[in-house]
Amino acid sequence: MKLPYAEPFRIKTVEPIRTSTKDERMKWIKDAKYNLFNLKSEQVFVDVLTDSGTGSMSSSQWAEIMLGDESYAGASSFYKLKGTISELLGMEYFLPAHQGRAAENVLFSALMGNEGQGMVVPGNSHFDTTKGHIEFRKAKALDCTIDEAFDTTIFHPFKGNIDLSKLEKVFKDHPKEKIPVCIITVTCNSSGGQPVSMQNIKEVSELCRKYGIMVFFDAARFAENAYFIREREEGYGDKTIKQIVKEMFSYVDGCTMSSKKDGVVNIGGFIATNRKDIYEKASVFNIVFEGFLTYGGMAGRDMGALSVGLRESTEYDFLDQRIGQVAYLGHKLKEYGVPVQEPFGGHAIFVDAKRFLPKVPKEEFIAQTLAVELYIEGGVRGVEIGTLLADRDPETRENRYPELELLRLAIGRRLYTDNHMNYIAAALKNVYDRRDQITRGFKIIREAYIMRHFTVELERL
Repeated sequence: MKLPYAEPFRIKTVEPIRTSTKDERMKWIKDAKYNLFNLKSEQVFVDVLTDSGTGSMSSSQWAEIMLGDESYAGASSFYKLKGTISELLGMEYFLPAHQGRAAENVLFSALMGNEGQGMVVPGNSHFDTTKGHIEFRKAKALDCTIDEAFDTTIFHPFKGNIDLSKLEKVFKDHPKEKIPVCIITVTCNSSGGQPVSMQNIKEVSELCRKYGIMVFFDAARFAENAYFIREREEGYGDKTIKQIVKEMFSYVDGCTMSSKKDGVVNIGGFIATNRKDIYEKASVFNIVFEGFLTYGGMAGRDMGALSVGLRESTEYDFLDQRIGQVAYLGHKLKEYGVPVQEPFGGHAIFVDAKRFLPKVPKEEFIAQTLAVELYIEGGVRGVEIGTLLADRDPETRENRYPELELLRLAIGRRLYTDNHMNYIAAALKNVYDRRDQITRGFKIIREAYIMRHFTVELERL
């Protein structure tokens, strides 16, 4: 008899979560102006808003918390993390930051300064903060993702891939000095947590070299990307995750990382590069915005925990359970007929809100409408990856309507059991069963100039 699957860990500490009634949730979400970011954590039963900083640290990571060296300069915790990054990623230079968007701020300050007028940054579908930092500097973020990524019904093993013809057109249409960097997001969050193949990484790198353009990873979920390469790409099935990671990073000049994802810590980020000139430019901004070079925006204890987390997240058993649990939720939703992005993403299931709620007008924020309905139904907090997140065009100030309207259900690492996945699926099925009754969405009553989805206030129509 084949042995059944079991999680490769034991649960040592548990945290209670509060249940609530539908009437309570209807009041809470109304008071929150229908923005799920405004809810208090105790008003949420299953929180799949994000996988960023929400994972459970291991006993080895907690041990490192007690060993943290909090010296202002030259802390041993810094050198421990520097050694891990050098060993895993092959990157010589490293700057710690308090999280991923801070690392992006430092990098783009070094590459663009405060004014990027006329500049463009191509890549696959940029993460919201990446795009925000680019557009804040009056530059443009250009999406060169393959077309298959925008059809949730098509099975393509690497929907995060960059279309080389789209990318080369950007290079031909703009002078080299107006393209500070090309960003490859691994995995590609905004297109559904989709991976990028090793072949595509290599080809993008070669094309960038041809035109003299730097290429960086947004490496928040680099380990998950390596797992998909091992599982789906010919020639990598017998390689370890760490071997695949080392090859991935050999094709790029550097990376920014939100360590709250595949670093499996609650806070932290970094820039890593083999370019001494970029390191020296970025160092100035890191000191200005984050802190001294050997702590940046991180405490020594968190750097120690991150050094362990990076090693743990690049183990096959860890990734197999983590990505397997996401797929478990995806299969349950498919059983119920719920339309989702396929193949399933690495860190989340992305529900196709356009197919789920075809009667809601695009101007009324389809994916946000679905997110609110799911919360009211079961206290499950997801997040909209759609028109709210796409923001307004910086020049026309008109809403941008992306090809995909997605509800993201992001699963924390080692956080929930499969029973929680069953609960999410059942709650979403209940919403799906009454989808024909949902015909109206929301209008905006207050929004920020940029990255509005975090603080937007809405009114139900």
